Amino acid sequence: MSTLISRVATNRAATDTPVIEARSTTRLADHALLVCVLSLGLFGTAMIASASMAFAEETYNSPFYFVKRQLIFLCFGFVAGLIIYRVPLSVWERYGPHFIIASMVCLCLVLVPGIGKEVNGSRRWIDLGFFTIQVSEAVKLFLVVYLAGYLVRRGHLVQTTFGGFVRPLVLICIASALLLMEPDFGAAVVIALTAMLMLFVAGVRFSQFALLTLVLGSSACLLIFISDYRLRRFVSFLDPFSDPFDTGFQLTQSLIAIGSGGLTGLGYGNSVQKLFYLPEAHTDFLFAVLCEELGLLGAFGLILIYAYVVWRCFYLFKLADAQNSRFAGFVALGIGIWIGLQSFINMGVNLGILPTKGITLPLMSYGGSSAVVFAVAFGMLLRVEWELKQNVLISLRASKETRTGGLS
Repeated sequence: MSTLISRVATNRAATDTPVIEARSTTRLADHALLVCVLSLGLFGTAMIASASMAFAEETYNSPFYFVKRQLIFLCFGFVAGLIIYRVPLSVWERYGPHFIIASMVCLCLVLVPGIGKEVNGSRRWIDLGFFTIQVSEAVKLFLVVYLAGYLVRRGHLVQTTFGGFVRPLVLICIASALLLMEPDFGAAVVIALTAMLMLFVAGVRFSQFALLTLVLGSSACLLIFISDYRLRRFVSFLDPFSDPFDTGFQLTQSLIAIGSGGLTGLGYGNSVQKLFYLPEAHTDFLFAVLCEELGLLGAFGLILIYAYVVWRCFYLFKLADAQNSRFAGFVALGIGIWIGLQSFINMGVNLGILPTKGITLPLMSYGGSSAVVFAVAFGMLLRVEWELKQNVLISLRASKETRTGGLS
């Protein structure tokens, strides 16, 4: 009798332990990812306060003009992210095609005079009076959702037939063409590369992937050389100091800011380049101000946060694949690729290793549409993690009941 009781106790301990470990591990992961998201938002707001203060005082007679607006954007974004966290992924899978079609319609509306708002020669925003929406930011997220659903439904065709591979590319080409008409070359690049890498991971044939790479590379070169503006920016990127007061001015000032920071930086708020030397210091070139004020150590800390987020996305993709939760996995994969690409491109532009493209640093740079969309994306990512956790717990409970039933 005592032997039977001890055996039951041992089996209960063995079945309870994985559940406890799964709960503690997943909660830790949830907290770590959430801390990263909140850290990016708060850290970005602090850097926007420093980078924009002089410009805001000069332009709007209020040094905290951009900070107040960014805080409002982040609050709205985190509320939206919390709502999205409560939405089952099956809803996104079902309505993904509808969302991407709606976003395409909005991309067309951006080009309509009177609806689309033009800023600095680009018509990228829909003006709703009390606020504006940059549609290209939402398109990036909806593309990931649509492509994740397509790879679940037609994944076997993507791997085996040319038609299955080309079909989603038609939609991507239409979106890219509409973005180039704004023009928004940077968003088109991010969307095309995100889709290409998702298809590659999904198992597309190497010959087809190589052909796609060749076509995209040739198209990018053609778009650069047929536009005098893009060509000048590309040439200035190769040697910004050859014309430091005209085409190479922005990149030159960015490199001066980064070089001035050294290892530990000049100290928070002590940037010199933000004082009307570096254009777009609080948006596209916020990373340069961060390097100047916080140095290499501050920049490395930020890179570590992004690296952890991207690694976590890839880990969730692997976990979802093991559970056969393919849509959840592809959503996590797409968000990870998107965040990794956009972060890398923004930092690369600031460092002078990539041509200037006008891309924000996720949850760091000033911008309402970008902040809200990335907050929503992180809410969806947390939902992926929660659903995968539930699958693990359900499996462990079923295993526990099976073992308990066997003893009785």
